[in-house]
Amino acid sequence: MRSHKAIAMMAAPLLGILSLAACTPAGSSDDTEAVSIDQDWSTADPITIDVFDVPANYQGIQSGWFGKLVKDKFNMELNIIAPNVAGGGDTLYNTRVAGGELGDLVLVGKGQQLDELVEGGLVLDASPYYDSMKNLAAYDVAVQKLNDGKDGVYGFPTSATTLKPTEPAQNIDPTFGPFLRWDYYAEAGYPEIGTLEDLLPVLKEMQDAHPKADNGKPVYAISLFKDWDGNMMVMGKQPTTLFGYDEMGFVLAKADGSDYQSIVDSDSEYVRALRFYNEANQMGLVDPESTTQNYDTMFAKYQAGQVLLSWWPWLGQSAYNTEKNMADGKGFQLVPMQDQKIFTYGADVYGGGLVYAIGSKAEDPARIAAFIDWLYSPEGVRATSSDTMGAAGPKGLTWEDGPDGPVLTDFGRKAILEGDADVPAEWGGGKYKDGSSALNASAVLPAEEDPETGFPYNYKSWPSYQETVANPLTDDWSAHMGGAKTTMEYLEKSDQMLVAPGSGYAAPTDSSEIEAARNQVKASIVEHSWKMAFAKDDAEFDALLAEMQETVNGLGYEKVLEVDMTNAKDQNAARVAAAEELG
Repeated sequence: MRSHKAIAMMAAPLLGILSLAACTPAGSSDDTEAVSIDQDWSTADPITIDVFDVPANYQGIQSGWFGKLVKDKFNMELNIIAPNVAGGGDTLYNTRVAGGELGDLVLVGKGQQLDELVEGGLVLDASPYYDSMKNLAAYDVAVQKLNDGKDGVYGFPTSATTLKPTEPAQNIDPTFGPFLRWDYYAEAGYPEIGTLEDLLPVLKEMQDAHPKADNGKPVYAISLFKDWDGNMMVMGKQPTTLFGYDEMGFVLAKADGSDYQSIVDSDSEYVRALRFYNEANQMGLVDPESTTQNYDTMFAKYQAGQVLLSWWPWLGQSAYNTEKNMADGKGFQLVPMQDQKIFTYGADVYGGGLVYAIGSKAEDPARIAAFIDWLYSPEGVRATSSDTMGAAGPKGLTWEDGPDGPVLTDFGRKAILEGDADVPAEWGGGKYKDGSSALNASAVLPAEEDPETGFPYNYKSWPSYQETVANPLTDDWSAHMGGAKTTMEYLEKSDQMLVAPGSGYAAPTDSSEIEAARNQVKASIVEHSWKMAFAKDDAEFDALLAEMQETVNGLGYEKVLEVDMTNAKDQNAARVAAAEELG
């Protein structure tokens, strides 16, 4: 299972080299004629395309059932190029951009990153193909907004939706939240949790009672990873979301626009989160391999029951809440924290923080345009968002039509609810999870209605799913959460979430001066953050905090902060406008 990086962190712009190898956009709608993509691509000559994919956690040729599906429909293989896997932060992006070719298909950040690639001529104007991209017609508002001010159609939004911006983009679980091993929490007597720091004694009691997992390996309350660190330590950002904040560069901005914080301020929610980890580590609650492991290693520990706290439902629950575990009363569920106001993304009519674009040097741009359009079709949405805990996968394999709506097949129950399954040879063979889409993005919001079933793409919303998965875990959770059937229902009833209206806002491109300063500053913040989380005592933590503040100020932090603060306030203005216009 690969994670949903795009929403764990704001898609941090991997700002490249603006001298880019080209100075003008590649082609424009004025000098090209319409080209139809409506043909049988399965009979075309075979091709392999390079896919530069910011959120991907797998590198190499897409294999398995999704690889076969793409091969059968388009006679095309996807060679995934993943900066997350390659390591080195922005190095891979900058190197390829400097070479003048990022990929045949790219999945990059909206705003700064896309603007940079358009300006440098690294992505293609897809205007000739757009009129025949019929699946995108329903999301034309988002496409037009994304390309506003450009001389063509260069980007295509992810997480497209027709829902209102004031409605939560999630309908079952929020993006963030304090998800604990509920069975151990229950065993501890459902202790009261007033605020963030109150989690620590609860977690210690749970860890002390269960020091080893079933595989004999040690259990830790908390396990961390570095793969996605950007402007800050990404795992340091997550606890701030419990109180309504999300990031904008070096700013934490509250969903309702009521507060904006510099992350390095001593009393910021970010520094509070680092203190939380440090105190946890001093209590022996943090996995000592956190500083060296990657996401996949950490995920395997969740699957084995070696971790007790998850900030994301699509981590702990997708890893451990198998049908068997839940039938045994075991699994991750959100715990009631009295002062939480969880940041919740509103449905973004203008799309999410990542965009698809066609590389300017692609050999067969029409085929890639057809593939992009397919991603927005019911078949494409089901296939590509299944890996981000949304849709159920291919019809006929993981689900089928039932008398009262879609239902999971026996294979689907095993693959999705029991953790994994062997895919039949005719579907590509291998393990289901290994063969799922490595793109790691949903073109359409899983809460959208599937026009072919009349139900949301998200299988957890299906009546058949909710009827059949009632189990000791969810029954006990519901009984202690006011009868709520879903996490979102509980948060809505208890007024414990803040919805940030979807606005389509994307921060403008940094100047070269700000970009250079940001790159130095964020490297220092990330380095110091990890040291602070693992400081030997409070005195060392405070000394490292002071050192970080002095260092980043010397690197131009205040100038970058001023830009981020302006962007954060502009983002809030866009949210207010979207809510008034479309909400």
